Amino acid sequence: MSALDQSSIASTRTDDPVSPRKPWLRITRWAAVTVWACVVAYRTVTDGFAFNRELLLLYICTGLAAASIGQGRRVLYVVRDWLPFALVLIAYDLSRGAATLIGRPTMWQWQAEADRWLFFGTMPTVWLQEHLKLPQPPWWEVVISTVYMSFFILPYVVAAVLWLRDRNEWKAFVRLFVGLSFAGLVIYALIPAAPPWAAARCTPADVAGGPSGPPCMFGSGRGVPGGGLLGAMQTSRDGANDWVERIVARGWGNLHLHSATALIDQGQASVNLVAAIPSLHAGLTAAVSAFLWTRVPRKWRPLLVAYPLIMAFTLVYTAEHYVVDILLGWLLAAVLLAASNRYGARRRSVTDEVDLPQGLGDRPDRLGAGSQPDHVAGTDAQRRAAVAEFDSR
Repeated sequence: MSALDQSSIASTRTDDPVSPRKPWLRITRWAAVTVWACVVAYRTVTDGFAFNRELLLLYICTGLAAASIGQGRRVLYVVRDWLPFALVLIAYDLSRGAATLIGRPTMWQWQAEADRWLFFGTMPTVWLQEHLKLPQPPWWEVVISTVYMSFFILPYVVAAVLWLRDRNEWKAFVRLFVGLSFAGLVIYALIPAAPPWAAARCTPADVAGGPSGPPCMFGSGRGVPGGGLLGAMQTSRDGANDWVERIVARGWGNLHLHSATALIDQGQASVNLVAAIPSLHAGLTAAVSAFLWTRVPRKWRPLLVAYPLIMAFTLVYTAEHYVVDILLGWLLAAVLLAASNRYGARRRSVTDEVDLPQGLGDRPDRLGAGSQPDHVAGTDAQRRAAVAEFDSR
């Protein structure tokens, strides 16, 4: 391949030409990053960790903007590129009550029956709390509380790292994250389903007709006849409550992260309470692990296997989701991951065809007199036109 062909192809694979950095821009960038780090550190010490996703998104965007100073137009891309994540958060807030607006009844009993069928008459959440729940949270509940909360943090951190390192990988991750999130939200609106902790507080009479927010679900499981729809606990550890509880945040009591616990309680009270099928906690966790599988060193792969499994245990033990919710979340993640990979492969094939048509670079006779090309394929305009045509299909 001639040097001219190589340079023309290389130019199509760079978003912005790399210009020499001016010293004052480099100094400004590092000063901005230092100020950002100091502000985040100060707020973390005084107000606690950024478990709030909106605040976390603000931290990430301002940090990326600071790190992009002096790198051409990259600093201007922060708002545009991170808008999909903001739209997902807005959609989550708007999804509350969507099923009621549409007029869909909430499913209360199907999931419980499915779990009993899967485990030969045993309700997994009830069994786990019978055998594992203690009066005070043991050390391992700190782990599961942290794993549960990682759902609200890890995808954004992964996206931030990819945004800085590889724009194409970042785009692939955004397609997966946004596609999975919005697919889940659509399903929640069409098929609202109550989680186990709510079923443990309500009886069949309480939920007749499929209400989305009956008064029983805002009470306690203490004294509910027969353990509600979930079934009663037959045994319990010494001193532990003998009814199913929603206990996902109590592990942080050991770390004195009471602000984080309060934030989770506040968030749980404000989101869609009947958005259980499929479990996005399980689906997105599995999707992130699968996405990173070939992108991290092999030594990290055991963690990528353990992460979704620990998340699944957490969701069932703490009464956040049924096992069937988790299986459906994994299935949705697999479908969206396959679709995203196929789209990415087709998109790359289109750009590769434009960048390097058959025979170009291997046939010097394609160059005219004076070694000037009669046709140089893969110009930026051609590449963008081809991608735009593919995306419009």
